[in-house]
Amino acid sequence: MDLIDILHSEAVRTAHSVGSKKRLFQDLAAVAGQAYGINPEVAIEALLERETLGPTGVGRGVALPHARLETIDHIVGCFMKLDRPVEFDAVDRQPVDLVFALFAPLSSGVEHLRALALVSRTLRDADVCMKLRNNEDPAILFAVLQEGPASVAA
Repeated sequence: MDLIDILHSEAVRTAHSVGSKKRLFQDLAAVAGQAYGINPEVAIEALLERETLGPTGVGRGVALPHARLETIDHIVGCFMKLDRPVEFDAVDRQPVDLVFALFAPLSSGVEHLRALALVSRTLRDADVCMKLRNNEDPAILFAVLQEGPASVAA
């Protein structure tokens, strides 16, 4: 599985004036609706419900919110770079500015975990995060994510 299998270019955005986690989830749900036809209300509810199990802020300004939906048949993702970090109850207590949301079918099982691991590996790479933070153009952000950590040194 590669990021290109789960992330479409139209699901990569920059966001301005996001002041809270709830607003961020609303924006992510709207992107998921536009890019993949997911019902935004269902997506928001699923993200909020998953977050009650434990925060998905993984540290170093990165969050990986994810949810399972019965209305989709394959794993999809949305990426947002925030102009100002937002509080997210991350493990390191730092606000987040790079957010990759995953939506998986209820029946996805191990594929959901593989997708989470792939996104986590990509966003744990300091060079990838630096490139993402230094660019505003969604097309460039998409290209950086597609390159991933293996190609960053080139």
